[in-house]
Amino acid sequence: MKQVQDIFGIKTEKEELYRKALTHPSYTKENNLDYNESYERLEFLGDAVLKLMISDILYKKYPSSAEGELSKIRSIAVSDNTLSKIAEQTGLSNLIITGRHDEKQGIKHLESVTACAFEAVLGAYYLDGKFKELLEFVTKIFNPYIEEIRSNFGKYNAKAILQEYTQGLTKETPVYTLTGTKGPDHNKTFEVEVAYRGEIVATASGRSKKDAEQKAAYEACLKLGAL
Repeated sequence: MKQVQDIFGIKTEKEELYRKALTHPSYTKENNLDYNESYERLEFLGDAVLKLMISDILYKKYPSSAEGELSKIRSIAVSDNTLSKIAEQTGLSNLIITGRHDEKQGIKHLESVTACAFEAVLGAYYLDGKFKELLEFVTKIFNPYIEEIRSNFGKYNAKAILQEYTQGLTKETPVYTLTGTKGPDHNKTFEVEVAYRGEIVATASGRSKKDAEQKAAYEACLKLGAL
């Protein structure tokens, strides 16, 4: 709890909540504990809390932006990719409790796992009655990401832009193919190529398949003049 408190700068009261928020299902299975002792239910709650907070921030920050633009920025801001970066940056990922086998596999640094744990801690703080303090934390830590997303929207929304562009030309859509992976399970690099009308337009790599696809789409957009 002390380490969580240091990371978020918010006092923790109910120890049980934060223990659950940082417990991966592999630990509960390995130790024959109840399903509810893992972070999954708190992650469900934290996901909703985060979306509300990011919506509040965007609504106030960009008063002239349309609902569609705000929704797209929010979807990127609350993506696993962004949340995982924050969990790693703050050191929260190091606090995740996993089963012994998964600990050796480095599962606590998987993008999906770190993102879930981050949301679960938000859910714990919400139940701990710290909504106001949590909103201040989220505003401070997400603002740089939000501004970067809005300034470089094409890079983050490249898949949608590429699809709209190609459909506008020929009604055909881009095809993404996973061509390979490198590295151990907890630190894999995914390689993807994107083709249009049977021809490979661009290739890229990323920490996840989605990340690699987005990067490949961005490169394709640049080559095709879609941006």
